[in-house]
Amino acid sequence: MSYVQHILQPDEKLVIDGRLHWIIYWPAIGFLILAAIAGGAGVHFKYTNYQLPLYIAAAILLICALLSALRAWWFQFTTEIAVTSHRVIYKRGFITRHTDEMNIDKIESVIVEQSIPGRILGYGTIDIRGTGAGIERLARIAHAIELRNAITSR
Repeated sequence: MSYVQHILQPDEKLVIDGRLHWIIYWPAIGFLILAAIAGGAGVHFKYTNYQLPLYIAAAILLICALLSALRAWWFQFTTEIAVTSHRVIYKRGFITRHTDEMNIDKIESVIVEQSIPGRILGYGTIDIRGTGAGIERLARIAHAIELRNAITSR
């Protein structure tokens, strides 16, 4: 059972379930591309002194790609973002947990920042400001405008 489902009050309904964008996998994709280039260069420089170092570099870069992808997946798996009929909930972490919640009534403004790649690929950073405090910046959120609309329409 997810954290959000576990803490819902009896009269509270889930409006939208936010998630992180796949852009968090970019470092892993970059390492994978570099590993492919190094491996391809190793094949190209067959029977030279460069082949073994290029294969070693490709293997190291492949391990970095796998570790980076695993780290991004774990971050995505342990992060929950939800808008309910009464509040906005942000949770990250597995064993050590960090949560932020804000009542919908206390929200003054919702700011969405999108770069050019963010506009093209559909992700952004959301900053929720309330009376006296705010939820920490929610970065690399998929469909940031839809999430903002779900918050402001309440």
